[in-house]
Amino acid sequence: MMPLRSARIVNTERLMMIPPGKENLPDLIRLKGDERVFGWMLHGVRSAERAREELEDDHDFWEVRGYGTWCVFERETGDFLGICGFMERPDGRGVALRYALWPECRGKGYAREAAKAAIAFAHRAGLPRIIAVAREENVASRAVLTDIGMTPAGEFRHQGHRMMMFESRS
Repeated sequence: MMPLRSARIVNTERLMMIPPGKENLPDLIRLKGDERVFGWMLHGVRSAERAREELEDDHDFWEVRGYGTWCVFERETGDFLGICGFMERPDGRGVALRYALWPECRGKGYAREAAKAAIAFAHRAGLPRIIAVAREENVASRAVLTDIGMTPAGEFRHQGHRMMMFESRS
């Protein structure tokens, strides 16, 4: 039996991470449609229709796997900050950590806090290896991955970009 949605909620000192529901669609459409945020992500900026499809995929992923992507909120204000969680990489490299927060969140440690909590959740859920991928020029994202204890695990090229791969092992 899959855990209830409430068992999937992750709280940190400043954040609440909740699996996305239909009520989050407007925030997800705005986030995923913003070049400043999703311009860095695999497959880039999403249309509203694609964001809708991904919400359905996220729900299904949670139901099948027992882990997935969370919507990240600031606990004190309830503000939607972005997303953090896991996806199965389409290139077969494994289950990957991903995060995308509003640019206004940068420099406040929210990505580190969310990513660290997500990795801990995944290892408790039995995932022995988590990877993460960042463009070489995305210094901030690479710093987050290193700061949360992920180690370099290779590199590859994707759409003309040098991609740096990191891993966390339980």
